[in-house]
Amino acid sequence: MTMKRPVLFAKGMKKNMNELNEQVQRIGGLDCHVVPTDKFKTNTILLLFKSDLDKQTVTKRAILSYVLRSAAKKYPTQQLLQARLDNLYGASLSSGLSKRGDQHVVSFSLTVAGERFLSDTSPLLHEALQLLSDLIFHPLADGRAFDEATVEREKRALKQRIESVFDDKMRYASQRLIDEMCKDETYHLHTYGYEKEVEEVTAESLYQYYLDFLKKDKVDLYVVGEVNAESVFRQVKTGFVFEGREEAVRSRTVAGRVPDEVRVVEERQSIKQGKLNLGFRTNVVMGDRLYDASQVFNGLFGGFPHSKLFMNVREKASLAYYASSSYESYKGFVIVMSGIEFSNYDQAVKIIKDQLQAIQDGDFTAHEVDLTKSLLKNAILEALDNPLAIINILYQKVLSGESRSIEDWLKHIDSVTKEEIIDVAKKTCLDTIFFLQGEAVA
Repeated sequence: MTMKRPVLFAKGMKKNMNELNEQVQRIGGLDCHVVPTDKFKTNTILLLFKSDLDKQTVTKRAILSYVLRSAAKKYPTQQLLQARLDNLYGASLSSGLSKRGDQHVVSFSLTVAGERFLSDTSPLLHEALQLLSDLIFHPLADGRAFDEATVEREKRALKQRIESVFDDKMRYASQRLIDEMCKDETYHLHTYGYEKEVEEVTAESLYQYYLDFLKKDKVDLYVVGEVNAESVFRQVKTGFVFEGREEAVRSRTVAGRVPDEVRVVEERQSIKQGKLNLGFRTNVVMGDRLYDASQVFNGLFGGFPHSKLFMNVREKASLAYYASSSYESYKGFVIVMSGIEFSNYDQAVKIIKDQLQAIQDGDFTAHEVDLTKSLLKNAILEALDNPLAIINILYQKVLSGESRSIEDWLKHIDSVTKEEIIDVAKKTCLDTIFFLQGEAVA
């Protein structure tokens, strides 16, 4: 049975945008989501596999995403696969991994030209879906193990990616903060796994996990573009058959705890600029009553150029090269990132805390709130100009179990009160400080 969900576009947008619907059909072992629209010149396909984060599988999932993307029985080399993509008018293929709360998502994306822009009548979307099906269901394997050369090559690529985090000190500091803040929680697990575990994965063990992956992950397929939903559903029924499904029960991310004391972790490396990151717990997650107020709070705190962190820590006090905050809505975290001189640590920590206290005390204007709301709404509307961003918005409903239209989302942001913002601020507790500083002088 096909379900039509309400349009996810706000009033004031183009009329043809208001006529779009997300059409969803449960097909075998996946949920197929189709968003027909003539807004884009391309058709975007995104296949998502979701499972609970698990120390035993996180590295295997990362390697698997690389291996499945790189070859198939029909296309046993990267050159042959690239030639096939070129034949599809330069189609773009990629894979990715992400953490959404305590869940680990593996994605495969394929973008092809819209058929009405072609000079011939090639069934390009059909061929693209077939290619994705070949990669997922007919990998370069012999029924017992993946091709060993392919696995070893992709293991090397993954190790390089993991190692690159150490060289990017902003990313490294962010990762280390979560390591420490969530050391007793599943969320501390690294999205791309661990270098020391990569070598333990063999072509045989990876293939055995792949069979489990097909059987137990929650699977969603999204197609956005100028497409016919029923035609997509028909092809998915024959090209994406997940047999013997026994989806594992997935945990819904819930709010964490109130810290007993602030944990301070300092680390020294040969660097010229300190990285000061602070992790706060709001205990407000997507779907909670104060979720929209949390978005506004974060915007006021450090999410935008007019925010208190930017204006007071960076501009007025000149204590930071950069200072901002982000809201992790699946965990209820607010993460502050800043770059400072090593000697400014104490002053920077104090002034960051002062900005939270100011919001708790109601020290912000109606103009600041209105500007924050406008920027939040604009960010949502701008996302609708990108197919992958549209899919991300729709997939949030799958992850959170919450379903509301963009119009309702915008109205909820507009309706956030000063009292609710203060309420969120008062719930926000500093949990962990991570400071990456220079090496001690002898």
